[in-house]
Amino acid sequence: MKSKFKLFCFGFGQVARYFVSNLMNKKINFDLVTTNTKDTKLEKINNEFDKNLLKELNSTTKILISIPPKEQEDIVLKVFSKSLKNGKFNWITYLSATSVYGDKKGQWVDENATLEPTSSRGIARLNAEKQWIEFYKNFNLPIQIFRLSGIYSLENNIIKRLKMGSAKIIEKKNHFFSRIHIEDIAEILSLSLKKFNAGQIFNISDNHPCSNEELVLYAASLMSLDIPEKIKEEKINDQMLKDFYRD
Repeated sequence: MKSKFKLFCFGFGQVARYFVSNLMNKKINFDLVTTNTKDTKLEKINNEFDKNLLKELNSTTKILISIPPKEQEDIVLKVFSKSLKNGKFNWITYLSATSVYGDKKGQWVDENATLEPTSSRGIARLNAEKQWIEFYKNFNLPIQIFRLSGIYSLENNIIKRLKMGSAKIIEKKNHFFSRIHIEDIAEILSLSLKKFNAGQIFNISDNHPCSNEELVLYAASLMSLDIPEKIKEEKINDQMLKDFYRD
């Protein structure tokens, strides 16, 4: 049996859960420690936390950070930077988003593309990335960043939204985006445990950008479901969805 390691997950949303399930399916020997706002009913991590958390963090070798930034700042670095500086880690992965690229006017994007986010979430993600890269440079820590595109899964996908009647076709000319299945993210995270590139940034995405309309029409045809209504971009009420369709 391979030696056991400890995995510390800051945030335990669907990406972290699928990652842990992937490791378990591979019969990998590890201990797990997580933070989870759903169970504790906390809105955010602040300077008040269970001191046992520090003990667990200080004995950890691998860290996954999937908590989004708060007020343009990464809250894990804000609260736990001292412990991170002094830890004996060999794998620290920060999950960012492709919103850091901004609007590329239909051009293909790779990791070398100019970063020009326009949404508040994209700007916050970029700020957090810069903080983690600076931390990597200053303290020579094994930090990598994965920028995730639009995630879909069994729990959250266009077919399910069509069945629920919540799917909409957003009318915006020449707007294209890519996606990534959550199990693919989990597999890539697992593979990176063996092949790690400190200080590197990777896009995690498919290579078939398409419009929202193409995606909805294809899913509706597969399931023989009614095509939902079309709405103009300016009629979107949800702020997160508004941000998504800006870029």
